[in-house]
Amino acid sequence: MALRLKFWKNEIADVTGEQHKQPGLLSDFILGSQDGIVNVLGVILGVAIASQEFKIVLAGGLAATFAESISMGAVAYTSTNARREFYLAEMEREKREMKDQPESEKEEVRAILRRWGVQGPELESILTQITLDPKAWLDIMMTHELNLSPVDPKQASRSALLVGMAAIVGSIIPLIPFIVFRNDIVLGIAGSLIVSAATLFSIGWWKAKMTVGRAGRSGMQMLVIGIASALAGFAIAWLVSGGKFL
Repeated sequence: MALRLKFWKNEIADVTGEQHKQPGLLSDFILGSQDGIVNVLGVILGVAIASQEFKIVLAGGLAATFAESISMGAVAYTSTNARREFYLAEMEREKREMKDQPESEKEEVRAILRRWGVQGPELESILTQITLDPKAWLDIMMTHELNLSPVDPKQASRSALLVGMAAIVGSIIPLIPFIVFRNDIVLGIAGSLIVSAATLFSIGWWKAKMTVGRAGRSGMQMLVIGIASALAGFAIAWLVSGGKFL
């Protein structure tokens, strides 16, 4: 049974068949690329200050790139699987409660409907429609009581691949200026900071354009947080090297 209920300005369409939005490509891309840029930038700034050797900077940057991409991909895979397993466990618990404690579960649906502004005879009529369909009932409980969305079984692999690839792309960006200015570490450091800052700003700007928020503010937030994190590596290397700058 498909339900189409409209409460004030809120509409729930086809409760029994609706697929809730999954974490999209945007969040996976931002996670991987931002982490890649920030972590590798921090590493190569520190290595550049401590060693002043292009080959060592390149080796350290590439090592960090592939370690970071594998690590981030693995984290994306395991965390997505954990979300799916948690959802399935909670779904089984709700099913048991619907069977063993139906009145208590119906009262929870009533509370949800009241929150939407449904009152009186209309509330009981809608409650009856929902609870006559176990799938609709379960969907209501999972989505509006527990605030959980289903996770596609293939999502873990997709997220791991995208996050890992984005981390590689992001990690290579801070390395490019060092490759271009391989004979001048100072220019490599300056270029890496500028290119990384511009890329972080662009990611934040794009995120706001794709979702909500002010593009300029989002870009600046991404830039400031990312560069501040990366400069921690620079500061540590500077202190270890005796407070000398090249």
